[in-house]
Amino acid sequence: MPADPLHRAGSPQRSTKHQPPRGPAASADRAGPDQADLDQGPVEVRRSARRRRTVSAYREGDRTIVLIPARMSEAEERRWVGVMLDKLAAQESKRLLGDAELAERAELLSGQYFEGRARPTSVRWVTNQNTRWGSCTPAEGSIRLSHRLQGMPEYVVDYVLLHELAHLLVPGHGPRFWRLLEAYPRTERARGYLEGVVAAERLPHLPAARTE
Repeated sequence: MPADPLHRAGSPQRSTKHQPPRGPAASADRAGPDQADLDQGPVEVRRSARRRRTVSAYREGDRTIVLIPARMSEAEERRWVGVMLDKLAAQESKRLLGDAELAERAELLSGQYFEGRARPTSVRWVTNQNTRWGSCTPAEGSIRLSHRLQGMPEYVVDYVLLHELAHLLVPGHGPRFWRLLEAYPRTERARGYLEGVVAAERLPHLPAARTE
C-alpha cells in the first residue's frame, strides 16, 4: 500500500436510499460498518419541489433522513448526503467521550475487528499532539489521541483508534499492518475527512473585508 499523505505532516416527495461509503485502509498517525453500533445506518433522501436551496437532515429511528430540493442533481445529492452525515455525526459526538469511555470504545473496536487481540494498558486524550492525530507506544501498551479529534464524527475517532490499536499488534507500517485495517469499512471516508481538516488549516487566512 502506498504511503498515506497524512503520515507526512410540499409537493409529493421522491425518496432514494444510500449506503454510507466504504474504502480500504490508510494511515492516521499524523495530522497532515455495517454494524449498527459503529455506523450511521441507512440513509433516505427525500426531494421536495417546495425546497429551493436549503438542505437538512435528522435521525428517524435507525435511519437518517436527508431533505433536499427536487431539482438537485444526483452528484449534488451524493455530496450533500456526505456533508449532512458528517454534520450530524459531529453534533452527536460533541457529547465528548472521557478517557474511560475512550478506553471502552477501544476495547469494543479491538473485539470487533482484531478478535480482541489488541489490549492497550491505557487510552487517553492528550493536548500536546498538534501534528499527530494519535500515537501508540507498543512497549508500554499506551494509546494517546489528540484533543483535536474531539467533536469530529465518531467514525473518524474510531478510525484513528483502530490505527493505533493495530500498532499494538504490528509496530510498523508494513503489509501486515495494512491488512489488519482492511476490515474497517469507513477508512476511506475518515481519511478524506482528516485530509480536509489538514488542507483547511493550510489555507492562507485572508483579512476580513471592510465595510464602508
